[in-house]
Amino acid sequence: MNKHAVLLFFLAVPLWSHDAITTKLTWTQEISRIVYKRCGSCHREGGAAMSLLTYEAVRPWAKAIRDEVLSRRMPPWGAVQGVGNFAGDPSLSQPEIDMLVGWVEGGAPQGDPAFLPTHMPVATPVAAMPKYSRTVVCANDTKLVGALNLVAIRPKGLQDGASLEAWAIKPDGAVERLLWVNRYRRRWAHDYVLANPLLLPAGTRLRVAAKPGAVASFLGK
Repeated sequence: MNKHAVLLFFLAVPLWSHDAITTKLTWTQEISRIVYKRCGSCHREGGAAMSLLTYEAVRPWAKAIRDEVLSRRMPPWGAVQGVGNFAGDPSLSQPEIDMLVGWVEGGAPQGDPAFLPTHMPVATPVAAMPKYSRTVVCANDTKLVGALNLVAIRPKGLQDGASLEAWAIKPDGAVERLLWVNRYRRRWAHDYVLANPLLLPAGTRLRVAAKPGAVASFLGK
């Protein structure tokens, strides 16, 4: 076995280190509930990714999960927090991130199985697309001829790892930051449905910053 094969072998095998326990957070009380709610729709038997619904399944990957959560690569969403307000956003809240990180860095203890939830909460689904009758495609700068009641934004033409920012400048000069997609992954492509429709008056300029070939479709009425 050559050195490259050895490296791949060790990267592929999750390591279960015997870390000292320095936290009161446990899998059975706090962490399982976060994982079930935020990750269970994909990370389950028969799901799109490996199951993470038991302590035995999660523990070997604890540090990798911490790193994915801190980088906000997981749960897969793409939109940067604080820019736009979207329905069905599965992203972890800051307190949830803090608990996951604290649990991992505190030794990732299991806790008493008696405290496990009696059922798995339903993970947040990606929001269904509302009805719309108008589509405005923008690659750089577009001026609205008529008012647009914006309900969703659909990035298109993005390559893996690319970014796209979209914002609106209203006739009175007010700026609405609409969407910032960072480290895009095509296999997770989806529409970003606004939690509340946004009325953009005629004369509003829609602007998009992205590499050539990428556009944003603004869907509304």
